[in-house]
Amino acid sequence: MQLPLPLLRHLLLALTLPALAACSAIDFYWQGVNGQIDVLSRAQPIETVAATTPDPVLRERLRRVQAIRAYASRELALPDNASYTRYVELGRPFVVWNVFAAPALSLTPRQWCFPVAGCVNYRGYFSEAEAREEASRLASNGDDVYVGGVPAYSTLGYFDDPVLSSFVGYREPDLARLIFHELAHQVVYVKDDTSFNESFAVAVEEEGLKRWVAAQGARPEAKPFAATVARGAKLQTEFRSLVRTARQRLAVLYASDGSDAVKRAGKAEIFAKMRADYVAANESAEAIAAYDRWFAVGANNAGIAAIGLYVDRVAEFRALMATEKGDLPRFYAQVSQLAKLPKLERDQALAAALVTNQTTLAAQPPLTAKP
Repeated sequence: MQLPLPLLRHLLLALTLPALAACSAIDFYWQGVNGQIDVLSRAQPIETVAATTPDPVLRERLRRVQAIRAYASRELALPDNASYTRYVELGRPFVVWNVFAAPALSLTPRQWCFPVAGCVNYRGYFSEAEAREEASRLASNGDDVYVGGVPAYSTLGYFDDPVLSSFVGYREPDLARLIFHELAHQVVYVKDDTSFNESFAVAVEEEGLKRWVAAQGARPEAKPFAATVARGAKLQTEFRSLVRTARQRLAVLYASDGSDAVKRAGKAEIFAKMRADYVAANESAEAIAAYDRWFAVGANNAGIAAIGLYVDRVAEFRALMATEKGDLPRFYAQVSQLAKLPKLERDQALAAALVTNQTTLAAQPPLTAKP
């Protein structure tokens, strides 16, 4: 769906004006409207860009995007629409910068409410300078803050999301993962439940990536892809384990009867231990740049909370997928039904799926080697 700019501007204003009347965040909403218009107005059909660009690397990357995009709808039952069929050269490393915040002695992230998207645990800015200005304001009030650059985001099907220069150069497995993730947001999105939305999309992207790699067959890149994905999964597991351990220790610390001074000292020790463990784990391996960046700027309560929003419920969605034996349309239908439930019932149903799956696996006889 490509709308004329005047109509697009009026539509975006219609979506945001109800909130403008209720709050003083006019500048924030206006930058969002203009940022979205800027991105969509520069989108060109991939076929046009691929046929005219003098850059052979970009041309090949766009061809691979087309293959991934077709696979997403054909094999993963993800929306078959015009999303990721156009390309935008942004001229900057990220399309938006998200600001996360949490109190100094709490892992509960701050929440902001917006029209259309509902309440989410971050504020997104198309300008890095504005994002960091907001982060500084929150930090001055005593919060831990984390500013994360975002290569892509979903407009939830309201507009046709384009391929962006901020991620088109990614390695093919990461490119596929991102496209699957963002398209998943168009399948199911629940207002006011960031953890549900992001964990669902992560579960879809990981399953999609596994299937995409397996489908590469005789392509010369197939084995390197599989090796890259396996290594990335190993580092991802290690990273999540480090964060989970620190998070558990912090939760116990913050809930204790100790003074604020004692808690702050304990907090510093926990984060120092997490950093040291990360360095030790990566001494003999090439680290992933995104993890390095996170440890440089996100190793605080806000950064821990941000990671949790994306991974807290992934195991539960995997379990729900397993109950449908990998049938993705049936899995999506199940998730859509959960999305209609009140949050407490939704959380309970997801937790029950995990318990059921674990019980089923435990009841299965162990594999034995063939003679």
